[in-house]
Amino acid sequence: MKKLCKILACFFCMALSVSCFADGKMIPVESLPEAVKSFVAAHFPDKNIIYVEMEHELSGPRYEVRLNDGSKVDCNKKGEWDKVDCKMLPVPAALVPAEIAGFVSAQYPGAQIVKIDKERYGFEIELSNSLELKFNKKGQLIRIDD
Repeated sequence: MKKLCKILACFFCMALSVSCFADGKMIPVESLPEAVKSFVAAHFPDKNIIYVEMEHELSGPRYEVRLNDGSKVDCNKKGEWDKVDCKMLPVPAALVPAEIAGFVSAQYPGAQIVKIDKERYGFEIELSNSLELKFNKKGQLIRIDD
């Protein structure tokens, strides 16, 4: 019983510390770092930012930028993207490594990459046909989820 109480106390403390850092507050677009604004302007030139949510993490602030077409871009303060989700529209080609783009066009003609997420092991992408593909850092396929 004591062991269970200690485990529950640890989980409670972890949950509390995570909630302190992941506050996710709305900020004005004007408060967005220039690097993030430049990234959005370069890769989504015809889109407008409708709102920004900032979260404090141990590595620094992170920004979730929502665009007027429903796309979502997650960036750090340096303007480096972590995740781009364009719903059913294609992700900007410049964000997709050439090896991954080549694999998708060869294996899934007609499908578009609508979401890309940087992970520790490489990249996770979602196609317009709802397939999720995981690639290592070299752009080699490691798993398919449907």
